[in-house]
Formats: sequence, C-alpha cells, structure tokens
Amino acid sequence: MIRPQNVSWEVCRALIAAATMALLPCHVLAAGGAFAVDDAEIGNPGSCKVETWTSFADNRDFAGNATPACVVDFIAPVELGAQFQSVRSEGGWTTSVSPKAKINIIPIETGKVGVGLFGGTSFDHRSGRRTGSFIAVPVTFAISEQFKVNVNGGWLHDRIDSRHWLTWGAGFKWNFVTPLTLIGEVYGQTRHKDPNRPSLSRPRAQLGLRYTAADSVDLDIIYGRNISGVSANWITAGLNVRFDMPSSSTLAGKF
Repeated sequence: MIRPQNVSWEVCRALIAAATMALLPCHVLAAGGAFAVDDAEIGNPGSCKVETWTSFADNRDFAGNATPACVVDFIAPVELGAQFQSVRSEGGWTTSVSPKAKINIIPIETGKVGVGLFGGTSFDHRSGRRTGSFIAVPVTFAISEQFKVNVNGGWLHDRIDSRHWLTWGAGFKWNFVTPLTLIGEVYGQTRHKDPNRPSLSRPRAQLGLRYTAADSVDLDIIYGRNISGVSANWITAGLNVRFDMPSSSTLAGKF
C-alpha cells in the first residue's frame, strides 16, 4: 500500500501542469471520461489516469476537458483529481478548475450493489472566484462482468445564480465484445424552472462507443443531446489513459 508520505507529489504536480498546458477548451461533471454518470469504483492506491475529451455542438458551441487523477491511501483509498475545463457558448469563453475527491464505500462485485461518494468545488480559472460545489452518491449494479448499471443522485450549488439543484442520472456500460463497450446515459438537474433557459432542467443524454486499444488506453466517440444545458446536438471524442504512479523510493533508485 502506498502511504501519503511515500507518494511522489512531484509527479502529481507535473501531471496537473501537463494537463493544464494541454487544456482544450468543456462541460463539467463527468467521471469515466466524457460520461457524466459515475460508477462506484476507484482504482488501487498508486494508480493514476488522465481523461481528456473535446465536444462540438451543431450551434457552434465548443467544449474541452482535461482531468488528471490519482488514488492515494489515507485511512482508506481516495481518488484525488482536478477537472480543468473551458467552454465556448454563444461566442464567449469561460474557463474553470474543479478539484474533486472520490471514495468507494461498498466494493463492486458481480451480482451485488456497490456504493461510492464523490464531491468537489469549482473555481473560475481567471478570477479565482468559487462558482459552485457538488456532491453525489454513485450506485453500481454489476449484473455481470460485461454489463453494469449505474445510478447517481446528488446536490449541486450554482453560486453564480444562487441556486441549489438536485442532480440525478442513470446509465449502463455493456462490454458486448472485446475490445468494444457501448455506454449510454441520461442525467439532469431539477428543482428550478427558468423560463429564459428551460433546457437547464431538461434531461440530458449521451450514447457512445468505447474502443479499448490496450489495457490502459480507451478511445471514445459519443453522440449527446443537451449535455451542457443548451438544446443542441453534440459529438464528442475522448481519450483516457491509465498508469501507475512511481513511489518516491522508485524515483530515487533511478537517479
């Protein structure tokens, strides 16, 4: 097990810096690449991932995302990450960063239910002003090794509009043939109805195909509808890379 004092924080900082430099102008939420509905699982301590995606809408909106994360062992394994994102909407740009954390409460096992917990907060990248916070409980039903169903429920605080939202989502992941996985989801937020922006409270949906090029690399192509709370059709391309983080002792042995 990797203890916090043995973790190479230099590697973590380098990873986050690289993600920032490579930032492509996105919509928030998602864990599991570009998909918003999360599962209850996290990796083993010392495991890391970088998930990136870009999205193009038929109304000329554009979004991009870079999300590095690593699992460290405190009292229990915790996945720590930060979501760097930028969005072009109606001709204007916004950028933000969202530090977040995730834990597994009940492990995922075939034929049983797994439960997790994740949350975080968002900041405007330019001003540093906090723009919101979120927390959610992901529940995973592992029907078989190849087919899983995920259900999410949570809370979102939009500090800019001073609104509190209830968030929800449901999705499936079907590995119907190696190396292809079909992933679909519907999600949204409820509690308010804005006559000027009715699509904010309308359901959002995505359906995509994931190609696992290697054990550590996924390529996603996804069709989405209203994924940013604006009624538009979206095409998303994603790349997810996983790797193990070297410990400080391993790094010391190389120099």
